[in-house]
Amino acid sequence: MGCLVSTPADAGGIRRRPGNIGEVSVFVPGLRIPNPVDFSESLGDHLPKSLLERLSALRTRIVVMAAQEAPTITRTRRKSATQHGGSTLADLLQALEDYLPVVLGLVKDGCRLQHKVKFVWVNQEDEEEETTMVSAWYEILSVLQLMATLSLSQANLMLLPRTSADGYQPKVSEESKKSSIDLFIKAAGYLDYAVKNILPQFPAELRRDLPVDLAEGNLRALCLQALGQAVDIQLGLAIDSTKATLAVKRRLACEMVKCWQQAQDNIMNLPLTNGWGDKHKLFIKWKYIEAKATAYYYHGLILDEGNTEKFHCMAVSALQAADGYLKESKKACEAFNTAVPISRNPPLWGTMKFLMEKIPKDTSSKVRINKDLYTYEKIMETAPTLPDFALALKPDDYQLPVVDPSWNDETVNKGHIGANKLNG
Repeated sequence: MGCLVSTPADAGGIRRRPGNIGEVSVFVPGLRIPNPVDFSESLGDHLPKSLLERLSALRTRIVVMAAQEAPTITRTRRKSATQHGGSTLADLLQALEDYLPVVLGLVKDGCRLQHKVKFVWVNQEDEEEETTMVSAWYEILSVLQLMATLSLSQANLMLLPRTSADGYQPKVSEESKKSSIDLFIKAAGYLDYAVKNILPQFPAELRRDLPVDLAEGNLRALCLQALGQAVDIQLGLAIDSTKATLAVKRRLACEMVKCWQQAQDNIMNLPLTNGWGDKHKLFIKWKYIEAKATAYYYHGLILDEGNTEKFHCMAVSALQAADGYLKESKKACEAFNTAVPISRNPPLWGTMKFLMEKIPKDTSSKVRINKDLYTYEKIMETAPTLPDFALALKPDDYQLPVVDPSWNDETVNKGHIGANKLNG
């Protein structure tokens, strides 16, 4: 049941790794690509020809589109983002959504056909080039992971600043920011569902054989990354709003820290040793440090509103921590961008454009003022603890679609009977 075949990374040269992936707002490891499958070979004696042909056509469409999209998805440019990239990703996502209700028939009511087909996918973060499993649940898990990856890629395209019609410097529109939040929540929903409902379908020994791309820790890290980046956009919108209070901004910043900390906790012990895996870890590390700079900045501003010497000293300590984390984040950003495949930052915008200017300026000002008022010894050497807020943003409540009507009772029974004859 569910036998595994893995191909070493140097076996076939199927996996393509670009040397340069251009501008990155949202890091996405390369696409896992499905290899062709001959359904008639394994299911020809069990399913009607019409259903076999439909399964084959829907999956072949995905194979072709994913193979075409994979080399370009990791080399994003603002021009392609505005003209072509978004629609192509949406088309591939739609192809996956069309395929899911049909392939779900292989696992309907414990159908034994789930253990008949060898599904092959090319990995990106795993040491092995590709992984083959005789398991329909492996196929469904792979499809959901790809749907999440595509949603994150769509968000990346939306968050690359574009030159406006008035000729001013590139910027990200408010509409794109809000649309990206929807995409992040959707991606998180696919991944959250996969962890809670698909992974438990695997026997323990088969689950251990899943590629690291589909390991629980990696799926959870991607889910938390999506939520963290969504909260970042929410914070940017709050910064632009005259109605958002400091308390609201601090809460969002602290929630962002929690997302990235949990993402790092989930990914740090995974055997991510190749280019994509190393770069993925570096991205999460960078964003975690950046989030801490943001949270300590807003925490410091709120503490400074206190009326006592103690609060003012704590405020200075928090702002100094923010400034320190900001400097550290610049180094982490450079480490991420210089790791292969190399990348670069788009023009600064949103939360970090604002904070790159405000943190050094406000920290210097508050330190000078408070040092004039109090002795240096009274300034705390360690930063005050950040408030602990529950994460308000949740993954989308995703549910698998209903099994396609072509899998009627007669068809499923035929699958069971054929399997029983084979095993009898």
